[in-house]
Amino acid sequence: MAILVAGGAGYIGSVTVELLRGAGERVVVLDNLVRGHRPSLDANVPFYQGNIGDRTLLARIAAEHQLESCIHFAAVTFVGESVKNPAWYYENNVEQGIALMSALVEAGVRRVVFSSTAATYGEPQHVPISESEPQWPVNPYGWSKLFMERLLHSFDVAYALKFVSLRYFNAAGATEKCGEHHDPESHLIPCILQAAAKAPPEVAVFGKNYPTPDGTPIRDYVHVVDLADAHIRALGHLRCGGASDYLNLGTGHGYSVLEVIETARQVTGRDIRIRLEPPRAGDPPRLVADPTKSKSVLGWVPTKSDLRSIIDSAWRWHQRHPRGYDS
Repeated sequence: MAILVAGGAGYIGSVTVELLRGAGERVVVLDNLVRGHRPSLDANVPFYQGNIGDRTLLARIAAEHQLESCIHFAAVTFVGESVKNPAWYYENNVEQGIALMSALVEAGVRRVVFSSTAATYGEPQHVPISESEPQWPVNPYGWSKLFMERLLHSFDVAYALKFVSLRYFNAAGATEKCGEHHDPESHLIPCILQAAAKAPPEVAVFGKNYPTPDGTPIRDYVHVVDLADAHIRALGHLRCGGASDYLNLGTGHGYSVLEVIETARQVTGRDIRIRLEPPRAGDPPRLVADPTKSKSVLGWVPTKSDLRSIIDSAWRWHQRHPRGYDS
């Protein structure tokens, strides 16, 4: 029996594959490599290049590997891009997601861990954000993930497909082998580290008049290894007969953009300069998780997610891979 990791050549997927294999699990990866990277996986990991909506391919994978569960990471995830090209986001994240879930049910798979997002909350009324916070996304990316959460609930009711939907806050950091490589890059920490590697070092800061102590937005950062650990715990929860659930993955503590830049200066030893830009539409002042439920249901406590450790691990990976996986 094997675990299908859909999107397993992506950033968080590849780290989860690394940890699963380290725990002795059998894993098979499906990824179309639009955003994933084949070199992020060991050469001996069973790998299929294709779309999660390809039912013929999914039937073949199920027949060849006797799938018992699925961890589903496969999605496009850039907020700004989703606003400019919503059709692609709904096609890739929802239409193909429906096909994946239907194929899993047909193959007899009844356990799914789903990569969701705090973007399903939109602009929250309360911070820190609990799972009971109303969900009203402000972009197509968030809507695509919320649609999939609703679909999973329907499949649970109709087909007894048990799931855990994990709503990430800000993933960051790296392992020795796997790191974050997007082109173009839009996430704060890798953008700062890319700036630190250039001469002169300079990074854009979008807005400095938010109602926060230093005027820049505050976000909750989680080390990618802690995120991967949560997925493995969620799978264990389902294997033990646990009920379907929705869980936040965050630390409960936020850092401002300027705090992140200052920590990066200390870690890299570079005098990173800032370039002020106008604030981006839809950027809430503060997004911080209430992770109480994840601790209660999964026993999950992030152990690597202090900001300095996150940035140090990412910096060391970027130093070893100056052009990402292309190097």
